[in-house]
Amino acid sequence: MIYQVYPRSFADSNGDGMGDLEGIRSRLPYLKELGVDAVWLSPFYASPQADAGYDVADYRAIDPMFGSLHDADAVIREAHELGLRIIVDLVPNHCSDQHEWFKQALREGPGTPLRERFHFRPGRGADGSEPPNDWESIFGGPAWTRVPDGEWYLHLFAPEQPDFNWEHPAVQDEFRSILRFWLDLGADGFRIDVAHGLVKAPGLPDLGRDEQLKLLGNQVLPFFDQDGVHEIYRSWRTVLDEYAGDRIGVAEAWTPSADRTALYLRPDELHQAFNFHYLNTGWDADALRATIDESLDAMRPVGAPTTWVLSNHDVVRHVTRYGGGAQGLARARAAALLMLALPGSAYVYQGEELGLPEVVDLPDEVRQDPSFFKANGQDGLRDGCRVPIPWSGDQAPYGFGSGGSWLPQPAEWAGLSVAAQTGDPASTLELYRSALRIRRERAELGAGDAVEWLPAPEGVLAFRRGEFVCTVNTTGAPVRLPAPGTVLLASGDLAEPDVLPADTAVWWKG
Repeated sequence: MIYQVYPRSFADSNGDGMGDLEGIRSRLPYLKELGVDAVWLSPFYASPQADAGYDVADYRAIDPMFGSLHDADAVIREAHELGLRIIVDLVPNHCSDQHEWFKQALREGPGTPLRERFHFRPGRGADGSEPPNDWESIFGGPAWTRVPDGEWYLHLFAPEQPDFNWEHPAVQDEFRSILRFWLDLGADGFRIDVAHGLVKAPGLPDLGRDEQLKLLGNQVLPFFDQDGVHEIYRSWRTVLDEYAGDRIGVAEAWTPSADRTALYLRPDELHQAFNFHYLNTGWDADALRATIDESLDAMRPVGAPTTWVLSNHDVVRHVTRYGGGAQGLARARAAALLMLALPGSAYVYQGEELGLPEVVDLPDEVRQDPSFFKANGQDGLRDGCRVPIPWSGDQAPYGFGSGGSWLPQPAEWAGLSVAAQTGDPASTLELYRSALRIRRERAELGAGDAVEWLPAPEGVLAFRRGEFVCTVNTTGAPVRLPAPGTVLLASGDLAEPDVLPADTAVWWKG
C-alpha cells in the first residue's frame, strides 16, 4: 500500500503552521505501524507556491518552508531503515515562471533559442492581441498569457506555470538528469504529475469546443494523452533500470479509457498508473463491478498491477463524496475494505485512514487553490481536502504543530485524531490497521490479476480470491446473504452472520 503525504498538511516541526520534512520524518513510525509499504511525497521543491508547490522553480532544491536537502536525505534514510520506500513527486509538464530557464527566455526575447524550451507563439489577429489558439487552462480562462514583447506562452494550468516544450532535446536531457539526482539521493521512484500532458498535437490546433473543462478525462484532446509521451517514458525507463532496488514510475494519467491508461505501462515504460476511472465510480455495485473488470482486463495484457484509489489532494474526500455524515463514513469504510481486497496496488491519501470528511466551509480569505480565484474555473474545493490532519488533543491544531495550521481545522476533528482513535476497535483508524495487517498476512490479497465473482443479490458485490471472500452491500438496506465462512473483518456491526448490513463490507475466511 502506498500512502500519500501532502507535506504542508502532515506534520509541522517548527511551529510555523506549515508542515515540513522534519515533521514527516518524525511521523514515519506511525506510517510503519499503520502498515504502509511506500510513502509518496507531494512536491517539496523550491517554489513560489502559486499552486502549492506544483510550480517548481528548482527541481534540485528544497523550498525553505519544508526544510533543506539534508532534511530530504534524512527522510529517505530513516524511511529505508523502517522498511518504507519513498516516492517523490515529479512535475515535468510545466515549471514555475520563476524557473531560471523561463526568466532567461523572457529576457532574451522572441526568436531566441531559450524560448524554444517552452511554447511561445505570436498571437492571432491583426495586432496579435488574440491567443494563438482556443485552448483553456485547467484552472479556467485562456491557456495563454501575453508577455510585454507581444508573444504568448502556453500554460495548461496557472499563468505562473509555463508548459515545457518536450520536443526540445534540452528539456529531455534536463529531466533525465533530475531523475538521476533524486535516484542518487535514494528515492525509490517517482509519481509523475500530468504524465499525459507533456506532448501537444503538432501545430497546437484549435479544439473547437466550448466548456473544455467538462471534457477532461473522457475525450480525445490535442494537449493530453498524445502518443508521443510514450517515447519519453521509454527513455525514463532506461534511467530507472540503471538503479538497483526496483525503482518505479507512477503515472498520473487522465485518459479516455482504461485501455489508453494501460499504454503507459507497457513493459518498457512506467510501472503503475492511477486508476481515476475507479476513483470516479459511484457507490453502486453494478458500476463498481464493471470498472473493476475493465481495470483488471486492461492491465492484464501489459502485465502491470492495477491500482485502486479513493481520494487524493485534488478531489473531494470520499467520505463527503459518498454522502457525508454517518452514511458517507459507513460507505467510505466499506469502500476501503473493497479496495484493499482487490488485486494490485492501493493508494491511501493522508487522513483517509481517520475517516476525515471534506472541509466545505473554509472562509474565502484562507483559500489558496488558484482555481478558486478563476471566476469561470473550478470551485476551489481542493483546499477542503488539504486541511492539516489531526494527531492528538481536543483543540486545534490537534498536535499538527505548536503554531496553528495554515488552513483552519474543524472543531469536530478532536474525535477523529490519531490519538482519539488509537485503541478503539470501532474506529476507522483501527479498521485500516487491521485491514492492512490482514492484507500483509494473506498472500492472495494484493497479488494476482483477477477476482472470481460469486452470485449475489442486487446491489451486492461478492468475490473470492483463494480462500478469501469479500462481500459488499452498496444498498441502503440490510441484505440476507449466506455466510461464506468465518468473519475476518467487517466495516460495520454484524448482528447476524447471514445478514449484510447497509453500506457494509465484510472479509471472510472461506
